[in-house]
Amino acid sequence: MTYLSRRDFLKLSATTISSLAFSPFLPGPGSFNDAEQVRVATNSVSVYSEPTDQSLIVRQYFRDELVHIYKEIDAGSPAYNPTWYRVWGGYIHRGRVQKVKTILNKPLDTFPDGWRQPAELTVPYSQAMRYTKTYGWQPNLRLYFGSVHWINGMDEGPDGEPWYRIYDELVGFPYHVRAIHLRPIPFEEWSPISPEIPLEDKRIEVNLGTQTLTAYEYEQQVLQTNISSGITTVKRNPNDLSTQTPTGEFRIITKYPSKHMGNGNLFATPEDYELPGVPWTSFFHAAGYAFHGTYWHDNFGTPMSRGCVNMRIEEAKWLFRWARPFHESGRIYTPGYGTLVVITP
Repeated sequence: MTYLSRRDFLKLSATTISSLAFSPFLPGPGSFNDAEQVRVATNSVSVYSEPTDQSLIVRQYFRDELVHIYKEIDAGSPAYNPTWYRVWGGYIHRGRVQKVKTILNKPLDTFPDGWRQPAELTVPYSQAMRYTKTYGWQPNLRLYFGSVHWINGMDEGPDGEPWYRIYDELVGFPYHVRAIHLRPIPFEEWSPISPEIPLEDKRIEVNLGTQTLTAYEYEQQVLQTNISSGITTVKRNPNDLSTQTPTGEFRIITKYPSKHMGNGNLFATPEDYELPGVPWTSFFHAAGYAFHGTYWHDNFGTPMSRGCVNMRIEEAKWLFRWARPFHESGRIYTPGYGTLVVITP
């Protein structure tokens, strides 16, 4: 038998308690920590001594670190996004962080034949795993709060607990995520909004100058919000897709409740352009430009994308439900001649 010295025991206890304290998955199913938190959504963010980037930098937080918010402050600058968060030791701007919660879910009990359902991630992040007979369980993509994924079954995961099987239309083979980290979304939550309004009496207008999106029924405004359109970059190859959002008149042509954007590389690094589970995606251009929810920044009001129109997740969900073609339960995607989109410089 091996005995621990008091010193080793205290060291082990401190390590265990520390690991629990920083685990975003500690609460039981259905519960959550109501203290406001943000996740660092880029390589790093700076903490400033005052709510301005002209003040002294006092420390850094790094990708996927969770930071407690004590207060939100409207600092007046930058004008398009003047919100700063008071955190331990100073202030961080909200542009490159994501507000998150930790809500654990009871796994489903039954799975009808041919069943498939979108589910949203309700924890700050979750490590997906893939099983092969050759290598066993291996980590691959990290999934983030607010992303949406198709689940079509459940298996015993590497920890012996239930893990949902994820169908990824880009990857082509399944991987798994802890079932308690995903909330299946019932169809009534994403069913069509005002389907009785005729096709030609709804339209979406995007103004790239003001970085705003406005939706109209007849001539009445039903939504107006800030968006982030495409940035301006120099094309290295003439065949590269432009990162600027195109202007002109378009139609919603295809909609996906969940879309994997990128190359389908399961082992991509966080710096690679690999975005699984992009939620509530409505394509308006055959080259791949779309409206969609965004979990990798909160900097709406200024260009941030590679050409798509970035939206807050709940607003992208509303637009997805409201715009034609209307989506049917269980379908991976729905094509059709949809709502008019007018994009002006």
